[in-house]
Order: sequence, then C-alpha cells, then structure tokens
Amino acid sequence: MSETLEAEKNGVRAYGPMVAAALAVRLAVIPFLYRDWLDPFVLEHWAFGRVARSLVAGHGFGNVFADTGPTTVVAPVYAYLLAVVFRLFGTYTLASIVAALALNSLFSALTCIPVFLLARRCFGARAAKWAGWGWAFSPYGIYYGADWAWSTCLVTLLLAVLFLWALALEESGTVWQWLGFGALGGFAALTEPVVLAVIPLFGLWTCWRRLRRRQNWMLPMMAAALGAIAVMAPWFVRDYRTFHQFIPIRSGFGLELYIGNSADSMHWVDRSLHPNHSDAELAEYAQRGELAYMAHKAQQGKEYIRSHPGQYAYRIVRRVVYIWTGYWSFDRAYLAEEPLDVPNIFLSTTMTVLALAGLRRLYRANTGSGLAVRFAIVFVFFPLAYYFSHPETYYFRPVDPLIVVLAAYFVTERFGRPRKSTLLSSGDSLRAL
Repeated sequence: MSETLEAEKNGVRAYGPMVAAALAVRLAVIPFLYRDWLDPFVLEHWAFGRVARSLVAGHGFGNVFADTGPTTVVAPVYAYLLAVVFRLFGTYTLASIVAALALNSLFSALTCIPVFLLARRCFGARAAKWAGWGWAFSPYGIYYGADWAWSTCLVTLLLAVLFLWALALEESGTVWQWLGFGALGGFAALTEPVVLAVIPLFGLWTCWRRLRRRQNWMLPMMAAALGAIAVMAPWFVRDYRTFHQFIPIRSGFGLELYIGNSADSMHWVDRSLHPNHSDAELAEYAQRGELAYMAHKAQQGKEYIRSHPGQYAYRIVRRVVYIWTGYWSFDRAYLAEEPLDVPNIFLSTTMTVLALAGLRRLYRANTGSGLAVRFAIVFVFFPLAYYFSHPETYYFRPVDPLIVVLAAYFVTERFGRPRKSTLLSSGDSLRAL
C-alpha cells in the first residue's frame, strides 16, 4: 500500500507541473484572442452561445439559428456548461467570454494527466515525460484551449480518459468500474456524439481480450451499456417528447452532408449554404421545422452525390488528406482566406508521421497487449463520418493527445536508449485513473 501511495505521489509530482504550465500558457494567450468572440456577427451565429442564451432567458434548449424554438442541432453538455457561465458572469459579456475560454483552457490543461498516465503505463516514464510536456505546449492544445469556445477541449479530455480507462479494464475492474466507464462514455457522447464511433469499440475490444483470457466479460459489458444508457436516456426522452421521434443525440448530419457536397470546389465546406450565412436557408429552416429541414438537406446532399460520384470520391480523398495533414489547397485565393494553412500543414503532417511511425513500431513490437489495435480503432473510426460529410479544422483535435503519446513513444524509442515498454499491474492501472 505504501509503495502504491508513493507511486501516486510521484505521478502527481510529475504531471502537476505539466498541468500548471499548460494552464498558465493557455491563460496567457487568452488576452490576445478573446476579442474575436465579442464581434456581434460571431455572437449572433455562435450555436452553443445562442442555445445557452436561450436557456438562461428561460426559453429552453433551442433557438440555435434564430428564435425558432426547441433544437437538437447541438449536443447538450457544453451548452448547459456555457449556460452556467452566462448565469454567473452575464450573457455575452466580456467576463463570460473570458470565463468560457478559461474553462476550456482548464480542460485542455487537465488533458496532460491522462496523456502522462497513458504514456507511462504503456511506454515508461521517459515517454510519459515527453508526452506530458508535449501536450502542455502543443500548439493545437494551446490554440483551441485559449481561443475556441466550443466543446472540443472537453471531449478531448474525455476521450483520453476513456481510452486509458478501457485499457485498464482489460486486466481487471469491478462491475462498478465498468458501470462508471459506460456512464462517462454516455456523458462524452452527450458532449460530442462522434465519440460513439470509438467508445463502444473500446468496450468490445476489451471484452474480447477478457474472453480470450477466460475472464468474465458478459456482466461487465452489460454494466457498461447500462451506465451509458442511464446517462443518455433523459436526453433521448426529451427529444422524443419534443420532436415525437427518436433522435440519436443530434439532428444535424443532413445539413453537414449538404454543405460539404456542393459546387464549391475551393473550400472543404460551402458555408454559403448554411442557415447562419444564407437568408434562404434560414427561411426554409423556420418554415419546415428542424427535422423536416434536416431531412431535406440530407436528400439534397445525397442527390448531389449521386449525380457527381467521381467528384464525391475525389473529395473523400481530399478530406482524408486534409484531416491528417492540414493540406487542402495552395490556390492563392484560398490561402488569402486561410493564411495559417501553411504552418498548420507542417505541424499536422509532422505529428501524423511521428504518430504513425510510433504505431508501426508498437505493432511490430508484438507485446501481445493489443495496444496497437486500440490506437488504430481511434485513427480509423473517429474521422470516418467526416470523410463522407465534411471536415473542419477542429473536428480531429480530440485525437491529438493520442497522437502526442505515439509521437513521444517513437521519439524516445528511436532516438533514445532502447527501453522496453512498461505495463503497470492491473491494480496500479486502475488506481492511476
């Protein structure tokens, strides 16, 4: 017991300064960026802000594009968090904007903890040090923490914790721990439903590993599913009572498909087709109602794809390249609108190469842990929906902590002294959470 406590203290002493430094640098950047969020146009078209404002005003969860009533375009968790911020600091005030960015900076800084613990558990203390400090000063972590009042930083933290938790449950874990894993997974899904592309696979792969070891897996799997359903059920009930049909957390995929597949070939998305930028689209949204509008957009998007199959296939390839490298176009008109693309291409491509090299090295190490499969699950399935609809620069950011961990592993193994990957005992791995 004393050895375990000492190990935990050593862990806190190791990642504590990382969290503090990460938070300090993110808070220091906020004063240079917060003014963009005070622009009236930005505030008027800030989806989470509009819903949070509606909640604070007593109008319910709605009015995402205009004052048109209930909505399910955005997931609930971050909207309610933002509503709390507005309640405490005022709606759309300087104080509330800074507080929202500071909260996201905190989420981003806390991500150092699962990054450090995951790298230490799998690859040893040296890789953990590189990974933890790498995330603390990650340009993406800093920028999206200090400048992006969205759910991105929270879901990034949650995905990293769930990845580590699922890995620990492979070796041990009570039913209550499985129940907690499922509940946190449900909470993450209500933050950003894209995590449902990977979290169930975390659980299934863990159960498969336990089955091969002749360990109990049925009851843990049922407990995890129960935990997830219990957390998500109130939102499903709310949506059914409001819209009279089952909605899988959000309703907006039809719109995303529509604006990502159009005649606009310069950008990865045609924003002129979005209700925030088109009076005609906004009028149609108000006239048809949310679900009918989204169904119509899905139909239009599918019709365009059917009539332009070659272009659609080409766009899918471009989206894959864009998500992993940041490259979309070197056209002068495009770069005039996206001046940060060139440095972003260098950073994104470098991290992708290092992470994939780390994944290849991990796979070839053949430790029998199935760890490479876990990383591959995220890399393959997390961005899948974006390949077929459209990407945004922040969509892939929740995967960045895992990329940093694999990059740190590759760098320390390739350029440092050879070290064997270190796996904590099952008890230690669960206590590390």
